[in-house]
Amino acid sequence: MTGLNLIDSSIIIIYLLITLAVGLMMTRKASQSLDNYYLGGRSLPWYMLGMAGMASWFDLTGTMIITSFLYMLGPKGLFIEFRGGAVLILAFLICYTGKWHRRSGCMTGAEWIAYRFGTGTEAKWMRFFKAFMTVVATIGMLAYLIRGTSLFVGMFVPFSPIWITAGIVAFCTLYTMMAGFYGVVLTDLVQGAIVLIACIIVSIMAFNLVPDTATLSSLAETVTGNSTWISSMPRWHTEMPAGYEMYETLILFAAFYLLRNVIGGFGTGDENRYFGARSDRDCALQSMLQGVTVAFRWPMMIGFAIMGLFLINSLFPNVDKAEEAAAIIKTYNPDVEQGFWHELTTNVINSPDKYNPTMIAQLEETLGAEWPKRLPVVSYSGTINPEQILPAVLLNSVPTGLRGLLIVSMLAAMMSTLTGEVNKSSAQVVKDIYQNSLRPHAKNRELIIVAYLSTAAIVAASFWMGISAKNINSLWGWIIMSLTAGGLAPYVLRLYWWRCNAWGQIGGTVLGGIGAVSQRIWAPEMNELYQFSLMTGLSFVGTIGLSYMTVATPMPVLRNFYKTTRPFGWWGPLRKEIEPSLFAKWRTEHKNDISALPFVLVAQVTLFLMPMQIVIKTYDAFFMTLPIFLAAAFGVYWFWWRNLPPKDNPGTDRADPLAQIHE
Repeated sequence: MTGLNLIDSSIIIIYLLITLAVGLMMTRKASQSLDNYYLGGRSLPWYMLGMAGMASWFDLTGTMIITSFLYMLGPKGLFIEFRGGAVLILAFLICYTGKWHRRSGCMTGAEWIAYRFGTGTEAKWMRFFKAFMTVVATIGMLAYLIRGTSLFVGMFVPFSPIWITAGIVAFCTLYTMMAGFYGVVLTDLVQGAIVLIACIIVSIMAFNLVPDTATLSSLAETVTGNSTWISSMPRWHTEMPAGYEMYETLILFAAFYLLRNVIGGFGTGDENRYFGARSDRDCALQSMLQGVTVAFRWPMMIGFAIMGLFLINSLFPNVDKAEEAAAIIKTYNPDVEQGFWHELTTNVINSPDKYNPTMIAQLEETLGAEWPKRLPVVSYSGTINPEQILPAVLLNSVPTGLRGLLIVSMLAAMMSTLTGEVNKSSAQVVKDIYQNSLRPHAKNRELIIVAYLSTAAIVAASFWMGISAKNINSLWGWIIMSLTAGGLAPYVLRLYWWRCNAWGQIGGTVLGGIGAVSQRIWAPEMNELYQFSLMTGLSFVGTIGLSYMTVATPMPVLRNFYKTTRPFGWWGPLRKEIEPSLFAKWRTEHKNDISALPFVLVAQVTLFLMPMQIVIKTYDAFFMTLPIFLAAAFGVYWFWWRNLPPKDNPGTDRADPLAQIHE
């Protein structure tokens, strides 16, 4: 293993020191109140919130897993990432769900429960369950990030990747504790800029590496076995390597992932960035900025995939050697589990003298004198591990100095996502579990201390779960297609159906959540399509069934919600109370929001696809995609941009979340 030299290491250390200094500077301001700690005082401009959103989507582990699918499939790997990596829910946030949540005046998604369902016993229980399930989901998400980080850092340092990851996570936790939302957003702005620079550099490097489309196609088929690598269109049957056979029916999976994102998108918006936005206009603009800037991620990832093809071709002219190497290690380490495979191979590379000399000799005979350079990309199943392509490229194919900058950009992406997720989840522990259920009269200092403790506990639980996961793809699949799918019905129906009540929310959340956790424990290998269908079905049955079996939400609560949020959907009893001329304005807004949605979705997907087509030099495909993008962009302009609130009246009205108490 080559490792990092002094220049690369210095760049990384300087970046971490600057980040820590920012955290110390923000501590006093963040600790003034919970509103400052979690929402930045609701005074941050839209471009800072937008860059924070981009940075939170641009996570290290996600970048590694998407790069792995682009390495295996070419640009059509985008369609697998309809499950989450393509951030299709941004279209809903752009069009209307972001502003709907901002209008509530709430601090957290669970506090929003009281705004929507009142403060009765069932609503308090729902607020508790909502916060609890958010914490569980966050732990799963952070475990996914931590697992990817351990795979990443193991390539670069001669120490245990688990302990190095623990140090990085501890650093991020300390920073989040000190800086709150102010620091999270401020560093996201800097980290986002670093990431965008890295995107441009990698894209240019990969573009210059591709001689022509035919040569790239031949190379990709030799390395991956995929004969349609350069094609942008998914087929019913797609060649996939061992361990990924379930994705061979790519069109079917893309359709299910699209359905999952459409259903989930209808309920999005309960995020700090939207609760803390200054106006409806700022909600829309920050979402647009997120979509445009995250598009830079895709040419960078296809760039890493291209460099990975050239690298693996040079390291493994005979890919059968990878299977032989894996068999040798398992022979001498028969008890190794898949989740700790990377830890073992890293230790073998860094400390070969601590292992059986015969095993080391056989590895050298099989992989050659440069076996420490080749072994990191050998998977547990004896294939090339696509999840290791990104760090392998950084280590072996990027020059000194630039390597340090790109590693910083990847660490920045990880830190942005981790700090944002921890901040959001800790807010729900403090506001919705501790203050709401245990200590309603707690002082600010006490609440800030609880924020520190909850942050540390969430990260500790995530770390344990992350280091024991088999691979990052299976963990991500469970989070998206099982855990969060188990909460889709209560997440969506609360916004569109007046009869959905707190008991229904509890029923859907608990039934779907129990199903997802049970599946992870007793049926971890369940197909993702079955996971999605089962958990989504459980959540809808629980929500609709228990809503009808119990009394409706009190009318004053519904009236306050409906008049301040102004949603569309099934609101018959309340719609009749709205003055006709006012409701006509609402209908015009709703019509434009709904009409803009499909155009934004198409524009987003094509915006991600076109830069990849340029990088791999499939210009014919690019000029077929461009007219589709331009037509969608015109629809976005006509139905969305023209109808944004003006600067002089950007939509700054915000509700009192508990106004119905005073009625």
